[in-house]
Amino acid sequence: MIQLFLSDYNWRDEGNDELVDKRKSLLSELESVLWSLMTSGGRSEVRLWLCNTIAGINSITPYDQRELFVRLLTAHTSKGRLAAQLLQLLFEKQPQKAGPIIAKKSFMLENFFRGNSRRILQWFSNFAGASGLEHRKGAKALSRYAFVNRDTCWEELEWRGKHGQSPAMVATKPHYFLDLDVQRTIENFLEYVPEFWSSSEFAESLKDGEILNIDKRFFVDIFLNFMYKEDMKELWEVIDEFLIEESFSSLCKHLLIVLEEKDLSYFLDLIRKLLTPRLDVAEYSNPSFWLEIILSKCSVASIDQLLLLNALTSQARQLLRLVREEGDLDDKEKVKNIVSQVCPSSFADSLAPIMEGSKKKNLESIKWLGLQSWAIFFRLSEEFRTSESWESLFVNNGIHFQKSDKHGLLDKDEQSEDYGSDLDERSSGKVKHKNKGRNRKKRRRKLKSEESYGDELIDLESLDLQFKADDWLLSTDQYSTTWSSVDLPEHISKHCFYVWIKFVFTGV
Repeated sequence: MIQLFLSDYNWRDEGNDELVDKRKSLLSELESVLWSLMTSGGRSEVRLWLCNTIAGINSITPYDQRELFVRLLTAHTSKGRLAAQLLQLLFEKQPQKAGPIIAKKSFMLENFFRGNSRRILQWFSNFAGASGLEHRKGAKALSRYAFVNRDTCWEELEWRGKHGQSPAMVATKPHYFLDLDVQRTIENFLEYVPEFWSSSEFAESLKDGEILNIDKRFFVDIFLNFMYKEDMKELWEVIDEFLIEESFSSLCKHLLIVLEEKDLSYFLDLIRKLLTPRLDVAEYSNPSFWLEIILSKCSVASIDQLLLLNALTSQARQLLRLVREEGDLDDKEKVKNIVSQVCPSSFADSLAPIMEGSKKKNLESIKWLGLQSWAIFFRLSEEFRTSESWESLFVNNGIHFQKSDKHGLLDKDEQSEDYGSDLDERSSGKVKHKNKGRNRKKRRRKLKSEESYGDELIDLESLDLQFKADDWLLSTDQYSTTWSSVDLPEHISKHCFYVWIKFVFTGV
């Protein structure tokens, strides 16, 4: 059996330096193995985990998120990469906000098209056929400008075929523009009609921002210049508006990953001043719940500690997979050996040495509790396979439960029996159905007579063994969720971590 350290008598102790050193030494070894596996391919994935957890914080207001990202955009070393990433997101999500800005600087696009036939054809070749539809994009701007200024620029239009088209003819049959040699025409305009590039017709074609899709990298560079060299007020207003309208989750997932780690630490330090998580209600299903508590209570002195603690609390299953699939035999045996010592079966053991140290309320001390909770997760995942083992764990650690034997092969109108532990203050009366046994026999006979798999008949009892799964309602979350044996290791370990840090920060 495993001691979960859920009672305060496991925590209150005068302290023993030898016990403190022993447990910390074991947990440090566990940390070393896990950190090595986490970062074997670099730190990017571990940072991505943290960024995704930050993205799940839902208590940041739109105006606060604008302030957070604007401070990063104006004050720190990663601002160039961050701004480039933000502009990419802006171009993708709301190009119509950026379009009017480039429209006002339309003359700058003369160099964008010069010597680049691909760009010319992408933007100016969208003439309509005989269907009656309008020309689109640059084709619309070119045709309108050519008609308005036909006295001075019509001769610059290059036509395929033996002769050109007159303005009068094209006015009655706009689809004749399909015969225009677009590349040669635009090259003429670049050389002999410079007024076109600052014209209202060309600028109008840019306002919806579709031009940005031709080469986002080019426009990112232009807009970075607008932001930091010209300090363009209009662009900063667009950025402010976008940062308010876009979700905090989207901004974090797209932007934080490009930050240098010192800037990520700075961002987290800004966030912690905005968080007020409730410790009286545990949100086990929200990975960001743990991060909000940790950030609001502890300063981030080391990004490594936070990366590790986030992995322990929000990526427990991923760490288990790394141990099982990526670790060598020495790593696996080392983890098992450490876990067996820090998750004892004896109820005489105490978590007091770590709990006492954690009262310092810094990230280093909370890290020990995170490692301890993951060790519990590991042992539960590795060793607990039967209903009896789980119920024994519940009983011996004071966790009240109700059991349900529902499984997928039961009829929709058939209810299963509910069981309650002797510790449960609420009765869970058993419900039996008169026809239950008869129905099972009927289903078994029908299945054997009608269904087969290969040469063998399907037996209902064997299917019951395969698909039947015990589920429990637990007092750990006020019986609000049905937990299966697959999810219990993570839930129980999270509950332990929650109980411990609640005691550290509130004393209860």
